[in-house]
Amino acid sequence: MSAAALGTEGRPLSRPTGPTVLTVLLNFRTPDMTLRALEAVLREMRDIAGAISVVDNHSGDGSFEKMRDAVQARGWDRVRVLQSGHNGGYGAGNNFGMRQGLPDGSAPDFVYLLNSDAFPEPGSLRILLDHMVRHPRVGFAGGRTHGEDGELHNTAFRFPSIFSEFESAAVTGPISRLLKNYIVAMPAPQNVQEVDWLAGASLMVRRKTLDEIGMFDEHYFLYFEETDLCLRARRAGWTSVYVPQSQVMHIGSVTTGMKTWRRMPSYWFDSRLRYFAKNHGVLYAATATLAHLAGALILRLRWLLSSGSRKSEEPDRFLRDLISHDLRCMWRRKLGADHPGSTP
Repeated sequence: MSAAALGTEGRPLSRPTGPTVLTVLLNFRTPDMTLRALEAVLREMRDIAGAISVVDNHSGDGSFEKMRDAVQARGWDRVRVLQSGHNGGYGAGNNFGMRQGLPDGSAPDFVYLLNSDAFPEPGSLRILLDHMVRHPRVGFAGGRTHGEDGELHNTAFRFPSIFSEFESAAVTGPISRLLKNYIVAMPAPQNVQEVDWLAGASLMVRRKTLDEIGMFDEHYFLYFEETDLCLRARRAGWTSVYVPQSQVMHIGSVTTGMKTWRRMPSYWFDSRLRYFAKNHGVLYAATATLAHLAGALILRLRWLLSSGSRKSEEPDRFLRDLISHDLRCMWRRKLGADHPGSTP
C-alpha cells in the first residue's frame, strides 16, 4: 500500500467521496519548486475526491524525469506526471492536462489550476470547492494571494478597456479618480465578491463551464489567456468570484522571469493585441493603443511642467515597442481575431 493511502498512524484511509477535482500543476524548468507545490496540494486534496496531474511543458532539462522519479519513490498514487511534448505556453499546457481527465478516463466535476510557484494554505481548496458547489452559476473561483513576505498580490481584476489603457499610461491623480471603476487591478475585496476575471496562479474551474465555452485559447502564449477565458464565460452567463478565505502563497514570475525584464517580450504585445481585436474588434484594438499613447503623453507633459526628472515604471522602450508592434501587425493583418477559442 502506498504512503498516500495511509494516515498519520499508518492506518489505511478510505478514498474521499463527493465532487471530483482534477488539479493541474504546470511545470517549466522548476522541478524542485513544482514538487514543493505538489506536496502542498496533496495535503489539500486529502479529503477531496479526484487526482493530480503534473504537466511538464516540454522543459527539456530533465524536469520530467526528476518529477516522475520523485513521485514514484514517494508512492504518491494520486499523482500522474505527464509530458506535454510541446511548449505552447500557459494555456496550451493546462489544456493538455485538462484533456487527459482523471486516471480512470472520466471527466472531473472541477479543475484546479495551480502554478509551480504557488502554495495553497490549509483549507484553501476546500473553501473554493464548497463555494462553487453551493453556487452552480459560478464558473471560476480564486482567493487571496500573498508573497513570501506576506505582501498582498493583485488577483482580482476588471476587464481591460480603452479607459483602463488611458488611465494606466497617464498615472495622474485626477484621471485615476475619474476612471477608478475602469482600473484593471481591483482593491482586494474583503468579502466574497464577483469580479471580472481572476489570476490563473490558483484557480478553481467548473468543468461544465469549459464544456460550454471551450478551454484556453492556445493562440495566447502567455498573458491575457485567463482574461479571455473569463470574458467568454461572462458572455455565456457564468460568473467569476473572489473568495478571500482561500489563501495561497505565491512567489510570482519564477517561470516567466517577468520581474527581471528590461523590455516586454513580443509575445506580451501579441497577447494584448489579440485580446482586444478578438473580443472587441480591430477598431477597438487600435483605439485602445491610441488611448495608451494619449495617456503616456499626458504623463510626460506633467513631468515637463513639474521641471523634475522622472523615470517611468514602464519597461525600456515600452511605448515604441507597443506602437511598432501594433502597426506591424495591422500592416500584415495579423491581428489574431480570425481564430476561435480552443475547444475541449
